[in-house]
Amino acid sequence: MSRPREKRETGEHDLFRSRLDQIINMKHELVRLAQVIDWPVLEARFGSVYSDGPGMPPLPTRLMAGLAILKHTFDLSDEEVCARWVENPYFQYLCGEEFFCHDLPFDRSSMTRWRQRMGEEKIAALLSESLSIAVRTGAMKPQDTRRVIVDTTVQPKNVMFPTDAKLIHRARERLVRLARKAGLDLRQTYVRVGKRALIKHQRYAHAKQYKRANRALRTLKTYLGRTIRDIERKSAGNEDLERAFKWPLYQASAVLEQRQRQRGRKIYSLHAHEVECIGKGKAHAPYEFGVKASIATTLNRSKGGQFALHAKALPGNPYDGHTLASVIPDMERTIGNQIDRILADAGYRGHNAPDSHRFRVFTAGQKRRVTPAIKRQMRRRSAVEPVIRHIKAVHRMGRNYLAGEQGDAINVILAAAGYNFSLLLKWFRQILWLLVAALVSSRISIAA
Repeated sequence: MSRPREKRETGEHDLFRSRLDQIINMKHELVRLAQVIDWPVLEARFGSVYSDGPGMPPLPTRLMAGLAILKHTFDLSDEEVCARWVENPYFQYLCGEEFFCHDLPFDRSSMTRWRQRMGEEKIAALLSESLSIAVRTGAMKPQDTRRVIVDTTVQPKNVMFPTDAKLIHRARERLVRLARKAGLDLRQTYVRVGKRALIKHQRYAHAKQYKRANRALRTLKTYLGRTIRDIERKSAGNEDLERAFKWPLYQASAVLEQRQRQRGRKIYSLHAHEVECIGKGKAHAPYEFGVKASIATTLNRSKGGQFALHAKALPGNPYDGHTLASVIPDMERTIGNQIDRILADAGYRGHNAPDSHRFRVFTAGQKRRVTPAIKRQMRRRSAVEPVIRHIKAVHRMGRNYLAGEQGDAINVILAAAGYNFSLLLKWFRQILWLLVAALVSSRISIAA
């Protein structure tokens, strides 16, 4: 695929169209953000995935990167950001348009394909650029990034709460649907009686009649087992059918055989098999279903706010302390600075930080090497909690709609970048208010 044709400011005029810089407020925070973003750096970073060759060039980098920034800064879905892009001239200016567009020049699915093409490593450039803008505009000092707070949270996946009955019923429905598409004539589909057994199980479980609920659950398992064996018999010897049913039959068999307290991986969702069950000890949510994520922020609050320095998905539900071996080097690459001190909670005891940072990590309750200054700084450790809460509640990490493990990794980084860009927009508004207040006060003093 050839490289994208990047957008450049031409200064051209059109008799029948209005230039955006003539119809919008050039002091608006989105305009100022568009002016301070180093677009050539992003174009070079994202353009490295393309190669010169035949074919239609992809969409410009500034357009796609701008859409990703707007999506997670304002908590919009792909459909919503496309709808608002058509009617908002500031959105179009950020994405590099010179003239107001009345029609969408791209398809919504282009955003999905662009995210998949970039991947986790390239998308991290947006988070790095947000921190670079904060330093260049005075919202954050470079030395603020040398002392950080690290914590983990859970990024929930967009799946229903898994129960054995729902998973077994959904696995049977999926197999029946695929059998109909493949033209297999099953002995029995259990559509009507399977739904009735699921309703019975839910009613008995709600009424705490667990013996009757378990009897209905055994019925659901019987229906699923019969469906699996029927499909295996009728697809035997047919390579195309065996290939088509290999993964659905494996998932259905795993759902049928898994038990409550078994060790190892379990299936909690059929369409998102990467989902994990993670317990964080919360009273309101004992278990969450998704992927563990690491979030880091500055120890001291900067002028522009409490910026997120690093975000990374951690598949496999690792122990918090065992994540520092990969998190610390990745964090230093993102911020472009060396970390002097890392503060963490007691869950990071026994960490595996690199040898160069082994004595720079301090955990809650630690006694050795804790000076009075470090002890005072440990009181700031909880500053990472509101950062995590804002990223999850306002910037689309509270429920991940992107598919696969790659979607988990990309959504965590984009949510942290969107949080930083929202702080930058507030910083630009604050600077504008200060300039206006200074101008008004000077006029009043002159008049007096």
